[in-house]
Amino acid sequence: MHSQEWKDKWKLSKIEHGKLTKYNFLVHYPEGLTLGKYIDISQFVYIQSRMGVIIEDDVEIGPFTAILSESTIDNKSGLIKICKGAKIGTHSTIMPNVTIGENSIIGAYSLVKKDIPPNVIAYGVPCKIIKKL
Repeated sequence: MHSQEWKDKWKLSKIEHGKLTKYNFLVHYPEGLTLGKYIDISQFVYIQSRMGVIIEDDVEIGPFTAILSESTIDNKSGLIKICKGAKIGTHSTIMPNVTIGENSIIGAYSLVKKDIPPNVIAYGVPCKIIKKL
């Protein structure tokens, strides 16, 4: 949880197709990306949002995470929604057509291929619910 001081200073960085932001994350198809307030996207996160990615308020995304609204490996595509207060651990991959519920925590190095309900801790390959919060 970020302090009020951090929130008072928070400002959305400029996002351009295929270029690193000031905070060193990369977005392809930024026109498909909807961002809430007070989000914390770490360095070297990759967001492919051609089919839509919604990241709500107070979300934290760890470094080296991939958020993919399209996957050429399995020919899947669809909207990704990361709900308010969710936290995604480092090196995780969020696949197309997935919703991560409000306040849920995804552990590091997870592969999220299915919806994760609100208020749970989930991790693994594939990602599984471990505990309710």
